[in-house]
Formats: sequence, structure tokens, C-alpha cells
Amino acid sequence: MSLFKARDWWSTMLGEKEEFDQGCLCVADVDNSGRDKIIVGSYMGYLRIFNPHPVKPGDGGQPEDLLLEVQLREAILQVEVGKFVSGTEGLHLAVLHCRKLCVYAVSETLGNVEHGNQYQIKLMYEHNLQRTACNMTYGPFGGVKGRDLICIQSMDGMLMLFEQESYAFGRFLPGFLLPGPLTYSSRTDSFITVSSCRQVESYKYQVLAFATDADERQEIDRAKLGSGKRLVVDWVLNLGEQALDICVASFNQTVSSVFVLGERNFFCLKDNGQIRFMKKLDYSPSCFVPYCSVKEGTINTLIGNHSKMLNVYQDVTLKWAAQLPHIPVSVKVANLQDLKGVIVTLSDTGHLQCSYLGTDPSLFQAPRVESRELNQEEFDAEMKELQKIIKEATKTQDIVPKSEKTRDVIVTAEVSPDLDVESQAIDSEVKAEAVPSVTVKITIQSRVTAKKPNLEVCVQAPLAVTCEQFVFDDLEPDSSETVVVSVFLKRNFSPSELEGNCVLSYSTPTELFPEAQPSKAANHKITIDTNKPPISFLTIFPDFVDPSEDDQANVLGFQFLSGSKATLLASKTSQRYRIQSDQLEDLWLITKELRLRLEERFKKQNCKDFACTFSGSIPLQEYFELIDRHFELRLNEEKLQELLSQRAAQFRAIERRLLTRFKDKTPAPLQHLDTLLEGTFREVIALADAAVENQANIFQAFTKLKSATHLVIMLISLWQKLSTDQVAILEATFLPLAEDTKEMGWEETVDAAISYLLRTCLSKSSKEQALSLSSQLCMPKDTSRLKKNITLFCDRLAKGGRLSLCTDSATQQAAVMPGGCVTIPESDLEERTVILCSTAMLPHHGQITKQKFKPGLSGESAEEAEEP
Repeated sequence: MSLFKARDWWSTMLGEKEEFDQGCLCVADVDNSGRDKIIVGSYMGYLRIFNPHPVKPGDGGQPEDLLLEVQLREAILQVEVGKFVSGTEGLHLAVLHCRKLCVYAVSETLGNVEHGNQYQIKLMYEHNLQRTACNMTYGPFGGVKGRDLICIQSMDGMLMLFEQESYAFGRFLPGFLLPGPLTYSSRTDSFITVSSCRQVESYKYQVLAFATDADERQEIDRAKLGSGKRLVVDWVLNLGEQALDICVASFNQTVSSVFVLGERNFFCLKDNGQIRFMKKLDYSPSCFVPYCSVKEGTINTLIGNHSKMLNVYQDVTLKWAAQLPHIPVSVKVANLQDLKGVIVTLSDTGHLQCSYLGTDPSLFQAPRVESRELNQEEFDAEMKELQKIIKEATKTQDIVPKSEKTRDVIVTAEVSPDLDVESQAIDSEVKAEAVPSVTVKITIQSRVTAKKPNLEVCVQAPLAVTCEQFVFDDLEPDSSETVVVSVFLKRNFSPSELEGNCVLSYSTPTELFPEAQPSKAANHKITIDTNKPPISFLTIFPDFVDPSEDDQANVLGFQFLSGSKATLLASKTSQRYRIQSDQLEDLWLITKELRLRLEERFKKQNCKDFACTFSGSIPLQEYFELIDRHFELRLNEEKLQELLSQRAAQFRAIERRLLTRFKDKTPAPLQHLDTLLEGTFREVIALADAAVENQANIFQAFTKLKSATHLVIMLISLWQKLSTDQVAILEATFLPLAEDTKEMGWEETVDAAISYLLRTCLSKSSKEQALSLSSQLCMPKDTSRLKKNITLFCDRLAKGGRLSLCTDSATQQAAVMPGGCVTIPESDLEERTVILCSTAMLPHHGQITKQKFKPGLSGESAEEAEEP
């Protein structure tokens, strides 16, 4: 049985094919016996009174539960119980028909037979209505004592007031279109309703009583309004939706609240119309009833919905939700058979149910276990054996199971428990005779081949280590390296934490697998010259070439996981290798891998004079296309940020105006501000999405630009045979940033670095050295200056300039230009055009696949590699 379900205490089905609505249910002591009865009227004209008393919870209705059943001649719209008869303060039953109001007295007659007592109703008085009734309310209008007056709302908007047996007066509601729910507040002596304008309106009883007909006024213009009554509303609150029901609850002598159930919201108002709280509902409600809460200052409310759920709220907090077997159209709270808080619900088809919330106690009892004599010795032996198993398991196993996957490289750090006998502190600012230090032993264990591992040891200031960086030779599989550092206090204040980090960076061999054949034609080609005979790819790329195909070992194709392809060819007669691809940036990884494997191969053969050179032209034009593409995306980013800022400011301005309109006590038209707000919101979302997409494109373009820059640096170093220090200067010049930022971009940073080199070590005269550089970096308008400086930089290198941190041009050594090098004249720098490259997908350079070579292609491709 579900926990969240209303517990059936008593239920019955009323009639056949009868219809019921909101006002057809009433719970009150209608016979003045001191106990609540359930009064139900139907649209078929049946009036029933029930007094449930089930033998056990869940029993259906018994014949004796029905005290009275009478068929009246007209449909029953609403039933209420109050002090409606003069001369007595006893409770009587008021029944509202379409054209009649009847007041009955319900009495009990003691029975002399076994059938029990009998109930009967007696008509006290009735009022024939001149207008079709909709609903009614009652209360001590005008502050009368000991009696209740009745107010009926007609379908055409007239409030008809009856002082018990006599008709008092009638008043038309101003601006009426359709009738809404009606209630009476005794605290403020006013009638509260919801008009067809979706507004809660309050009218004082005194205003209703003293209002005069419009045709009795002397003014001619007011006489044209007709014979209706002129009323002045006490207060108005705009709900913005139609109300289903309205109720006034006063469980305190000083505070009363007006509850309004809307189509999507639940409102609680003060006596003056101010909102006390509001609850937005995520379902379609059908009925509600407030009742007293056990917590002071709060009110509980039962709200039924069309999902057959009954929700219990304490103010705006949902406390309980229960499933009902039907959709309730009316809900009440009653005290039946000394059971307080019974929930009475009625459906539109006549399902009447009394239920309660909570859970049913479990009646299951576990059977008794057969008792047996306990052998204490066997029990102790079994307990010792189990404890032994548990102890062994805790020694050999962890609480969390270890992952089956092992790491390729493991770095462990072991801190010595004792301080160093001789302090290893270096350049410490601590003013003490001896600064203590502690030794940390770091071990690196590699399961795979790790190329060029680099270990960095980092601690937070003011702590420091004796050595922060270690560079190792290549680690072979199942090998290890150990280093020892000392940690000490360098600066003269206490550290905030005593933790440190060890970071190991390394590269693993690229895993490739054949998927497509090598490509003969390509847009970009570079040729690397060597001073040694070409080596078969079976030797330098054993993990990419099938050994059974030895005759085709001079061509190899690669396909990146992103889809782009690259081809590597080796000449059979000359000492050259050609790398070709449709994308310039894809040449970098293959060229780098080829060079590293060739150097490693000849190093193992103890060949110290091996060298690679490049005698072709630097692919600057293709390189500039990548620069322009990256710079164009940066410009787009600024434009999108500016537009987004403008639309966000516009959105906030519209919001402020809307809030001002909503807070205004006098409702005013929105003047399409809501439409403008929605359109601006859509623009903000679209611009934000475009900015995110552009940011991803920038990252992709910058990655391609970095790959192409690495390739250009390598080609320049091979072309000019630069030393290691000069290559480091070249890398610092062209790769100053790990990633783009809004404050500093790649273009302006590289332009400043190249300009500095052109005015220092690559300057042609002292006049150029005297030129001052701008101390502030800002995003340029275009890339023409950067491309001009890069071209001039290559031209200066071609003419003998050497990279150095020394600014004295006289100390620069002339270099012999390699033969066959094509330089770019300085006079032609301004005439070069820029071609924007198309958008390309970002290749994943860390994961590429091996291509299997195909017969019939290697011959022609190898001959192309022999061409200069």
C-alpha cells in the first residue's frame, strides 16, 4: 500500500447519473444535536443527510448512515447551514434553487421500533426569486447578533439580500459581466467577490445598504445609466486570472484572511486587500478549504486538483500529498464519531468519501523461531573463526575496491620524519642562526615508454625547495627514477599550508592504425633534407608498417581522428623526405615525429654528424591565412560582447519599467513592454549562444595557429641551422602565450616581440635601435603590420642576421646563406595580399591513426619526393 494515499474511513456512491458541484456539499450540525452531519444536494434535486459510523475503517455506506433523502422539485445549487429563522438561534438548512430560496428545519423523531430514530425536514419559509440565482453567502450582515442574513448573487450581477423571512434590498454590481465566487467577511462587514475582470473586489455592507437607484438622482447624466444601483468599491486587487473559489478564514480574534484559489495560483490576502502570501501551483486545482493549524501564526489549507491529488499546505509550504480515488469538486473538514479532522470530499459524479491522512499500522507479526539448546563451546569456536576471517580480510583488502586499471606512470613522494642533519636551505631570508630543512624523496615508476619526462616540484610560499625542476632521459618500460629535494622556509613569515605538489609531464609514442590509403595529391608539401641515406619506414616506424610488405616501405599514410589525412614519403635515390597534407597545421606532428625518430635512430648507431636541413621556401602565405582567421574570430568576439552588453542593458531597463508598472496601485496598460521584454530576452540568449560558439571557434583556430607556428619555427631553425639558444629565442617570440585572453592576444604579443628583435639583434643600423617601442599592448585594427614584420624577420635572417639577446649589431656574426633559399624582397612587402582561409574542424593532434600503405602509389609518390 502506498504511503502517500488518503486512507478511506467511509465512502458511498450517491444515486445514478447525478451531477454535483462546488456548493453541493456542507458539513454542519444541522439537527442541533451537537454532532456534525454531511449534507449533500444534487442537480437532480435530491437532498441527502449522512451520519457515517463505520464498524471499521474502509467500510462502505450502510443504510442506517443515511439519515434523510428527499427529492425536491428543482435542482439544488447550494446548501448552507446557519441561523436563518427569527426568534430562535437554532441552526437551519438553506437550500438554493435556480428561482427559489428555501429554509428548512431538520428534526429527529425518536423511533419505537428497531429501525431507530427518524429524521424529517419542515419548510420554514421560502423566497421566490425574480432573477436566476448563481450562488449565495450568509453571515451577520451589519453586525447583527444572534442571526444570519443571506445574500444571493444572480446571473446578471445583482446582490439580493434577505433578512430571514423578509426581502431587504437588491443592488447591481458595477461593470458586471459574469458571476464569480462570493463570500462575506464579518470582521470588515463586507462582501468579497471576483469579477470577470479578474479582480478581487470588496463592497461594504453599509455602502450596499445606503446606495440609491440611479434613476432617483437628480443629475441628468447619471440618470442615463439605467435603473441599477450605484456602488463604490472598497478595495480592488488585480489577480490576472479567473478565481475558482473564495473563502474568509478567521481562526484568531485579531486576524482574518481572505483566501482565493485561482487557476494557477493560490492567494492569501489581508482584510485591506494586500497580499499576505501567494503560492504558484504546478497543477490545475479543483477545490480548497482552509482549516486551523497547530502552529501559531499559520493556516493550513487543503487543495484538491484534477490529478486526483489532495495537497496539504502550511501557508506556502507543502506538508503532505495524498492520492484520492476521484477528482474532488468540493472538500470539507468534519468531526465525525469523535474522530477530529476527517476530510470529506465529493466528486462531480457523486462519490462521497470520508478519509484521513497518515499511514496504516502494520498488523504483521513475525512468527516465533523454534527454540533450541545453545551449545556454548560450538558458539565460541564459530565466533573465533569468523573474527579470524574478518581480521585477515581487513589486512589484505581496502574498504574501497581498487581499480583494475593500472596507471602508466606512478609518482610517489616520501617525506623524511627527521630534519636534515645539515641544513640545505639556500638564500633564506629568515633571520636565524640555522634554518631547518626536511628531505623529500620522489620516485617515478613508469610502466610504458615515457619520452622526455619533466618533473616539477611546487610548494606554496614562503616555503621553497632546493630544486624545482628535473629533466630525465627517456624512461623505458618497467623502469624508475629517484630524486631527492629539500624543503625549507625561505621568507621571514609563517606559511599558510605545508602541502606541496609534484607534476610530471611526458609524451608517449603516438598510437596509429591503418584506416585509409596515402594521398598522392595535397595542398601543402614540405621536403626535409638529410645528410644520410634514407631509412626504410620499417625501421623508423615499426609500429605503423606491416613487416610483410617490405617492398612498399617508403610511403606511409596517416589519418587523424578528426578526419584529416597526412602522407609521408621517402626518396629511394636522394636523401629527402616529403610530408604532405591538405591542412598546413597537420604537417607539424608528422614532421616532428619523423625528425625525432631519425635522430633517435642515428643516435643509437653512434652517428654524431647526422643533421636535417630545409632548403625550400617558408610557407608564410598559408601561415598568414591562419593568422587572419584567428584575428577575425577575435574581432567577432568583441562585436558580440558589445552587442550582448547593449541588449542586457536594454533588458534591465525594460524590467525596471515593468516592475514600476506592476507596483503602481493604479493599473496602467503595459504598452507592449512585455512583448519587447520577450524579444530582448530572445536576442540576449541568441547573442550568448553565438558568443559561446565563437569562443569555441577561437580555441580551435588558436590550436591550429599554434601547430602551424611550431612548424614554421622548425623550418626556420632547419633553414638557418639555428643553435639551441636561438631556437629558444624563436619559440619565446612566436609562442609567448599558452592561450588567448581578453587582456592579451597572440597577435599583439608576437608583434611586440618581433618588433623588439628587429630593433635590436636584427637591426640594420643604429638608427633603428634608437626607435622606442610602445610600452602598452592593445589589440590592433588588422594584421598587416604583424605580417609585414614576420616577412621582414625572415628576410633579415636570410640576409645573415642572427638571433641574440645582445643589442650590439656590430657583434653579430655573418652567416652563410644556404643555396637554393628563396627570400622575399623588402620592397614587395606592402604589395602582398591576404587570403582568408575557410573554417576547418579542429584536429586532435594528440590522437592520430596509422595509415596502411597501398601498392601502386609508392612509386610515383617516391619520385615526387626526389624533386627539389
